[in-house]
Amino acid sequence: MTESTGNKRRRWLIAGGGSFVALFGLAVYGSWWLRAHGLTAGEALQELRQTEPRYEWQSIDKKHWQAVSTSEEAPEITDAREGNSGGCPTGMVRIKGTFHQELHGQSTGEIERLQDAACTDWISKEFPARCRTFDKDKIAHELAKLPAKSVDYCIDRFEYPNILGKNPMIVVTFREAEALCKKSQKRLCTENEWTWACEGEEARPYPYGYTRDTTACVIDRPWRPFAENGLQPRDGQKAREELDRLWQGEPSGSRAGCKSPFGVYDMTGNVDEWTRTVNKTGYSSILKGGYWGPVRARCRPSTRAHNEDFVAYQQSFRCCADSQSEVPAPVPAVATTPDAGPLPTSLFGDAGARASTDQTPEWGHHEDDDEIDAITKTRVGLGCALTSTTDLRDADGGLSIGAALAVVLSMRRRAVSRDRARS
Repeated sequence: MTESTGNKRRRWLIAGGGSFVALFGLAVYGSWWLRAHGLTAGEALQELRQTEPRYEWQSIDKKHWQAVSTSEEAPEITDAREGNSGGCPTGMVRIKGTFHQELHGQSTGEIERLQDAACTDWISKEFPARCRTFDKDKIAHELAKLPAKSVDYCIDRFEYPNILGKNPMIVVTFREAEALCKKSQKRLCTENEWTWACEGEEARPYPYGYTRDTTACVIDRPWRPFAENGLQPRDGQKAREELDRLWQGEPSGSRAGCKSPFGVYDMTGNVDEWTRTVNKTGYSSILKGGYWGPVRARCRPSTRAHNEDFVAYQQSFRCCADSQSEVPAPVPAVATTPDAGPLPTSLFGDAGARASTDQTPEWGHHEDDDEIDAITKTRVGLGCALTSTTDLRDADGGLSIGAALAVVLSMRRRAVSRDRARS
């Protein structure tokens, strides 16, 4: 019996409709996958087109990595220009003043909570909260109620290797950071030493003042998903490619405005920094400062949930040392706003000119974030950043969700082929 033309048409329509629904569902999934991983379709296409390394990388001690920079300045020249190194080894800044302490000199989160209570303009109160502006007088009033301590020490002006114009060395564990500081006849900073050098005697929430500035330091850049075990082994082409894909930092000192009251650079943003805990319990290894991604960007918050052997792509450090107390300390002469004047532009070009946005929630690593970080697996290459569903953007460049799906599938095929080729 011959099927009628009408029945054929209905059957084709049903089949075609089912196929359309299936394709639409896949396309929606592809678009969701990109957004969930902090990518737009345009960014994903750009990654597909990327065949050459973005940076030249050097391996150090077959463990650590550093993006090669084109220019640098001798620490002696930087010391002479900055004028804040008196009584300290070359390349270090003198930190001398009176600082308020939390209970028994430990890190309890009290001053961070005091600062939060003085916020007058919240960007977001949802965890992790972001404040645009703090009330300076209210912080000073509450801070005066806490016990004070006089300190005098030295801290590296920049992140290791502490040279203006060089990129920080990354992929460093806490133990390795301690050993490298000791090799330089210094010590790894305690979290209190690091915090005081960042916030100054006023306990500023940000190293540059009381109002959040997304362009002052290298912060708020989109989080990029890392490859699980992408840095195993740490030395080799696989790790080099993973770091080249993830790196969004800048050479030390690129931003003139990212400067503490004492004249210490890049204390928030750029790379995470290891410090030693002042508490009697928990890990010795404390991360301060945050890095280039949408994470903590204040002086007080920290990450306390990673052990001393944890390593990830954004980790670095700076060192501290004792000062020569008989040498008079220089008087800090730093502007209170990010308009502190440019550093030598020949070193950095327009690296410091890129701006970020206040729209990205700050996935913070606060003093009380251990419960959040405890779910993070401590293995090589596994970072501690999260990305927010409130910052998911539509594909740019007019790409459809179908194109987004195609990008996802192509990226997955490419990754599989690359892994097979290396095995």
